[in-house]
Amino acid sequence: MVLPAAASLQRQNFRRRFFRLAIVNILSNLLVPLAGLVNVAFLGHLSEIHHLAGVALATVLFNYIYWTFGFLRMGTTGTTAQALGRGDQEAVLLTGLRNSVLALGVGLAILLLQHPLRELGFTLLSAAPEVKASGYAYYNAMIWGAPATLLNYVLIGWFLGQEQGYRVLVLSAVGNGATVALDYLFIVHWGWESAGAGWATASSQYLMVLVGLILCRDVRLSQVQAVAKAILDPSALKATLVLNGDILVRTLALISTFALFTNLSSLLGTVILATNTLLLQVVTLAAYFIDGLAFATESFAGSLRGQGSEQQLAPLVRISGSTSLSLGIAFALIFALLPDSLFQLLTSHTEVLNQIHRYVWWLLPVLSFGSIAYMLDGYFLGLAEGRTLRWATVTAALAGFAPIALAAWQLHSSQLLWLALSLFMAVRGVALGIQVPRTLRNK
Repeated sequence: MVLPAAASLQRQNFRRRFFRLAIVNILSNLLVPLAGLVNVAFLGHLSEIHHLAGVALATVLFNYIYWTFGFLRMGTTGTTAQALGRGDQEAVLLTGLRNSVLALGVGLAILLLQHPLRELGFTLLSAAPEVKASGYAYYNAMIWGAPATLLNYVLIGWFLGQEQGYRVLVLSAVGNGATVALDYLFIVHWGWESAGAGWATASSQYLMVLVGLILCRDVRLSQVQAVAKAILDPSALKATLVLNGDILVRTLALISTFALFTNLSSLLGTVILATNTLLLQVVTLAAYFIDGLAFATESFAGSLRGQGSEQQLAPLVRISGSTSLSLGIAFALIFALLPDSLFQLLTSHTEVLNQIHRYVWWLLPVLSFGSIAYMLDGYFLGLAEGRTLRWATVTAALAGFAPIALAAWQLHSSQLLWLALSLFMAVRGVALGIQVPRTLRNK
């Protein structure tokens, strides 16, 4: 029997651990857009603007290439956390090694296929010749960082699975700090323009891998040699590929929904595209914060499942869910109540600011439902339930987003387009939420 005072102390310790990890994750996440802003500033102050436009164009292609393999981070976290919860250190190590081998294989495949990937990608992306030339230069440099980028996904996922958020923060600080420093050296000092931005990012990824391996110094070579033969164990490898395949489908559905939202916005005119792009920047900024909570939820959910402590999953969902929802609503209200003050920092075009007044309140349903969906994403990733994530996201894309988005296109209505995105978030959150009670029972 647990005394009330002892139970209260356990809840306080649980909350303290959760928020400590969440805050570290949020800080790690925020370094990414900050480094991106500095990169944009360096390119934006060059004499020719096509260098910045070319990098933006190539970034669309890299988003598809790299986000497609985001399962290397997501699949690693939950599996590692569960093994840690079971006290199975061998399985913890094997998860990191097995996904590292997979990351290296995929990264080398990307290098081998870099030319057809480039030609296909830039064929689908339309732009002026000088913009494409700058995009080519950026792509040709940055693509060489592919193996390191995917290895870093695994390292971050592995550290998160072990609740080692401070190591993730170190990696993020090193990677993003190096990117800024090398951007200055290559772009401003040496005049390499868009190619310099690509080489800066690729180089920083290899530096991150080096630092990540140093952070793994507590892993002995003898331990790796002892489990080496089990890395490619057929049954374990199959389970890894099945989980990663489910997460891959989920990620493609998510990316395609936002890509279709942007493409349909462009069909409604340049002003609507600019307006919706700025509003999506708010959604993205909020996501960096909420993902810090989602990452902590992943770590805790996986660990509790590994320990067989499903009864503690309910408090985790309550703490993470209420905090995520509060954060999402707060972001939406701040920008909805102060649109002129905040959006004037991003644009000086009056016609865009006028349109923002018409659509800014859509942030409330998108971020309210979205905050729950992001949190539950982390929850089910921690439980390594890729099939649940795949089903929920595909259902939300096909049943929640697609029908209303089609109507928005036919009726040329941006209001309907935002309704479609709100329904995507809502259906996704509900589809995941109805699966939660099943997970709270002991296996």
